This record gives sequence, C-alpha cells and structure tokens, in this order.
Amino acid sequence: MPPVETFIGATAAFLSSLSYVPQVKKVWAGQPTDDLSLRTLMALTIGLSLWVTYGVFKADWIIVASNLVGAALTGFVLYRKLRAG
Repeated sequence: MPPVETFIGATAAFLSSLSYVPQVKKVWAGQPTDDLSLRTLMALTIGLSLWVTYGVFKADWIIVASNLVGAALTGFVLYRKLRAG
C-alpha cells in the first residue's frame, strides 16, 4: 500500500488537473471564449508546463501526469481563445 502522502498527492493532482474540464466542454461545444482571460490562460498553461518540466527533473510521476493533463486542457482552451480572437 502506498504511503498516505502519495495518496494525498495523487488525489490533489487528479482534482487539480481536471479543474479546467468545464471550460474545455464549453469551448468544445463552440461557445465563445470572450469571458475567459487571455493572460490567465497563458500564465496557467506556461506554469503547468513548467511544473511538468520540474516533475521530470524530480522523477515524480504524480507531478508530471497531473500537470501534463492540466497543461493540455488549458492549452486547448488557450488555442481556441487565440484562434477566435
């Protein structure tokens, strides 16, 4: 059985990485991105990408996986925002 901190980290990573799913659903359905902040999306996507890099250096699969999912989700929304603008 994994240590409790691994369970806590995995749970936090799962919840955090999926937090942008509602925005992805909205954008995927073709709704406008006008109400989404470009600066926030850029900062979040870059920040999550840097966390992926950090996780690789630390060889921590929880950090890599969760932030990779988060970066992909926010990156998709960012792409659609830039494309619409």
